[in-house]
Amino acid sequence: MTTPQRDKYVDWLRALSLVVVVVWHWAFTILVWKPYGPEPTSPLGFTSGLWILTWLLQVLPLFFYVGGHVHLLSWNRACLRGVGIGAFVWRRIRALALPALFLSGAWIAIGAVVTFTFQVDWMWRVVLLVLSPLWFLGVYLVLIALLPVALWLHRRYDVLALIWLGGAALVVDVLRFRYGVEGVGWLNMIIVWGLAHQAGFFYDRIVILPRRYDVALLWTGLFALFGLVYSGIYPGSMVGVPGDKWSNMAPPTFVIVALLLFQIGLVEVLRPAMERVLERPGWRRVNDFINRYSLPLFLFHTTGMAIALGLSWWIFGTLATPIPPDLYWWLERPIAIVGPLICTAPVIYLFGRRRTPVRKTQHEELGGSVGSDRG
Repeated sequence: MTTPQRDKYVDWLRALSLVVVVVWHWAFTILVWKPYGPEPTSPLGFTSGLWILTWLLQVLPLFFYVGGHVHLLSWNRACLRGVGIGAFVWRRIRALALPALFLSGAWIAIGAVVTFTFQVDWMWRVVLLVLSPLWFLGVYLVLIALLPVALWLHRRYDVLALIWLGGAALVVDVLRFRYGVEGVGWLNMIIVWGLAHQAGFFYDRIVILPRRYDVALLWTGLFALFGLVYSGIYPGSMVGVPGDKWSNMAPPTFVIVALLLFQIGLVEVLRPAMERVLERPGWRRVNDFINRYSLPLFLFHTTGMAIALGLSWWIFGTLATPIPPDLYWWLERPIAIVGPLICTAPVIYLFGRRRTPVRKTQHEELGGSVGSDRG
């Protein structure tokens, strides 16, 4: 019996999506210091038209989509080994939750010590900023816990489950924006990301579709994005921007469903070229390397960023950023990545070298996969 090959493209998409989020945070987070402490803002609020780039760089829909595919594959393999659904779900929850809980506990302890020892009241805002990117892991853990429901919907209703979830997301937006029921919007944290995760169950079917369907998906998503954004109801940016009437991400809106369609179509259109690239020995090593470290990098990247900013403040005495950002600020964006990267690497090493089994499980859950070549 031959062992099926890993789907290198899935590995690449999973790792790339995490790395894009990390680089975005490092390069484009602006901290404004106010009397109550640091407050993050974005250059998108000061630059006309730049929000269009978020249609490519907001890759969390793609991450949840790939995660759904991997989740289903892992469950199918677990079934062959006779693993029950309860044990399977608990194993994955534990693999993802333990590192996040460790990191959260460490920062809460640091926050308490600094606050009560040095009377730095704004330290809790620092803790919140460092831990806030972990929100998506919380949503992912909920989706793992809901796997029995997702499997039942997939087996019983197939693609109709996606239509229902998309319709539910749209109804939530109508209740929120037309009738002012603001709290209902948070249901879309599960509905929209659940739809993206559920869409991953159809990954193998999408891969074998003729190329014209990939192009159709891409254009359907792109036209839907333009229609929704220029309807005047939704902001154009796929990330929160200061000054917008609301965010397409917190909580997610129906626009993220259109973004998901666009990104699925795009990665399938690019698949033949990228698979050829990833077969090259150099790129194969790059793919393996970033897959090994992408999840630890995501977990600790804000810790490294906080260390880098602290050192910068200690050495230079200021963290001032011109508002709006000037040309010099834009030119130094590549350099702005170096400091957090240098400060994050030791944290990954100290934490990761003793956690190889957990890291392997995380890799399998969030991106490792087998099989599924395009027919």
